[in-house]
Amino acid sequence: MVYVLEDEKAILEIVLYALKSQNIEAKGFSDFLQLQEALKQALPEILVLDCLLPGMDGFEILQKIKTNPNTKEISVLMLTALDDEIHKVKGLDYGADDYITKPFGVMEFLARIRAILRRKNSNQEEIVFNNLNYSITKHQLKIDNKPISLTLKEFELLGLFLKNQERAFSREEILEILWGYNYGTESRTLDIHIKTLRQKLGDLGNHIKTIRGIGYKFSKD
Repeated sequence: MVYVLEDEKAILEIVLYALKSQNIEAKGFSDFLQLQEALKQALPEILVLDCLLPGMDGFEILQKIKTNPNTKEISVLMLTALDDEIHKVKGLDYGADDYITKPFGVMEFLARIRAILRRKNSNQEEIVFNNLNYSITKHQLKIDNKPISLTLKEFELLGLFLKNQERAFSREEILEILWGYNYGTESRTLDIHIKTLRQKLGDLGNHIKTIRGIGYKFSKD
């Protein structure tokens, strides 16, 4: 999930459209109070934060987020018209993960978002979901504390889903990420791996949802 705090409506719409076009769940806010209420309900992985906001500047908001124990793990991408070195250094020193200036290219923006997500995922060594424990360092999956044997691709596939819960992946995306190239829409490789993974997960396999016409996602429900 990505939250976007941006008071310029046109830019907010462009950013949200770009994120959703990549199957990245995103929500937009035009002021800090809206964002505050949303943070009480759920925390995003990334916050895209405009520096120049009415009432409170983005650097002040960044400080609040990074000094709050509940929100300090949120990655922050600063999005601003302030393109001088002093402000860039200030944002990074306050804890921002990246800094992109306006006007910006949508492709570069998405690349920076993906880079942040990759860094976050690579740092996630163990994932617990209900009675499931997934350990990257041990290369081990346990359900109810009992080891479950997975092939390498099944393990990688489950890891991709667990690290990106609720994100919809197209078949082509998954094949590109895990196999390194696109097998083609006629290939049954991915479908077979999904089927065997669901079987090995038992009841937890129901969390792997088929999205007709798109691909798959891991749902928390």
